[in-house]
Amino acid sequence: MAIIKSGKVVIVLAGRYAGKKAVVVKTFDEGSDEKRFSHCLIAGIARGPRTVTRGMSKKKVEKRSRTMKPFIKYINVRHIFPTRYVVDMDLKKSVDEADLVDDERKVDVKKGLKKVFEDRYLNQKAVTSEKKAQGSSYFFQKLRF
Repeated sequence: MAIIKSGKVVIVLAGRYAGKKAVVVKTFDEGSDEKRFSHCLIAGIARGPRTVTRGMSKKKVEKRSRTMKPFIKYINVRHIFPTRYVVDMDLKKSVDEADLVDDERKVDVKKGLKKVFEDRYLNQKAVTSEKKAQGSSYFFQKLRF
């Protein structure tokens, strides 16, 4: 699929995380031995950060941003909805496919993802391009529908 590339923000349409936003880590256009359909590896936010207002202290802002809970999943391409937004988070380094087989290693991967997401959430102003800054702010907002 030419539209779904790594870094693209997508919305999950089916399953446990339906209605949640995620970022594509890697795509498998031709499928693989286990999954014979086109699918992709996505990393997203199961529970987003709590709302922050201007009057809150830095300590409170950090505490409220730590409530983020990530998820990582292989999903069929037909079960995701690509958006126009792109994020420049480097998730390929923090997500190794070999670690997703073992449950204990998967927990460590999720902890690493949580750190990456928290760092980006707290440092949204440091994004280089304006287009990727929009994608980053959209990714962390609650989905309204």
